[in-house]
Amino acid sequence: MNKFSRVLDLESVPCPLNLVKCKLALEKLSIDESLIVHLDKGEPEEMIKRALKEMNYFFKTLEEDQKTIKLKILNDN
Repeated sequence: MNKFSRVLDLESVPCPLNLVKCKLALEKLSIDESLIVHLDKGEPEEMIKRALKEMNYFFKTLEEDQKTIKLKILNDN
């Protein structure tokens, strides 16, 4: 099980910059770490989720409201 979590706040970060920052953060994770990402709903959320699926990352929604969502991405790659 993942022991450590890093947090990346991408709220109000425009597309595709948020995707680039997320990918860079994922590259820096070690096997026992996970990444918690804060995103705006809508296009940013859709882009990140689609990219994570394409890269075969497992993720789950931790929290969401009308404007934002928080995802936990597990580094099992």
